[in-house]
Amino acid sequence: MRIRIVDAFTDRPFAGNPAGVLLLDDAFPDDDRLQNIALEVNHAETAFAHRLPGDAEADWALRWFTPATEVNMCGHATLATAHVLYGTGAHRGPVRFATRSGVLIAAPGEDGSITLDFPTAPLTPVEPPEGVAEALGAEPLTAFDTGPNIGDLLLELADEKTVHALRPDVKALAAYSERGVIATARAENPDLGYDFVSRCFFPKVGIDEDPVTGSAHTALAPYWSQRLGRTDLTGLQASPRSGRVRTALRGERTLLTGRAVTVIEGELLV
Repeated sequence: MRIRIVDAFTDRPFAGNPAGVLLLDDAFPDDDRLQNIALEVNHAETAFAHRLPGDAEADWALRWFTPATEVNMCGHATLATAHVLYGTGAHRGPVRFATRSGVLIAAPGEDGSITLDFPTAPLTPVEPPEGVAEALGAEPLTAFDTGPNIGDLLLELADEKTVHALRPDVKALAAYSERGVIATARAENPDLGYDFVSRCFFPKVGIDEDPVTGSAHTALAPYWSQRLGRTDLTGLQASPRSGRVRTALRGERTLLTGRAVTVIEGELLV
């Protein structure tokens, strides 16, 4: 079985968000085996996919595992999987993935980019939970629940510098949402090519800080589109590896566009 490590939401190696990708010959093996492989890969997510019969509602079945658990939605590992499918010739054109979050679509662009079609996260305003400012290390201006698919707490902070400077108590942040906390702010200088910044902390699923989170942008896109008055935006995820996600809000769907680079290819021996 071939296993690949793909850096997603970047056009260069050793940046963006790395994901393991395994294309399976048959149906998924038992969950313990999938979880053990993801733990061995030890990246934020490892994606497992197998082809579906021609009469199915989707082309491939897709699941995502962190080193600790299976997750409902993952953008960067979906982008990485589509990149592998196109690069190996296993699929051409738009690909439909059957997932825990319904059918998700990836489509190749003429410029080499890949666009994901994901459900837009519903945003519900909430009061910032008691203690979250201390755990994060900054006072939030607003707080939003992002719904069941991603299960994050979205917090807007005062400015971009505050987001960059965060040094949170990530273990303490695990108490405030189902998956984690998204910290965001308006870009200080949009002339640099991005409209907002974010950082994502997911200790509850075994990821202290995620390098670039596609799924979080299904919440960031509607949030910043409303504030900035535009449906097409670019987000910079300001993790140490960093990466950019182009977002296009289309009502109940959000389009996420980025590139990917395969950096390692090998064979799973066990």
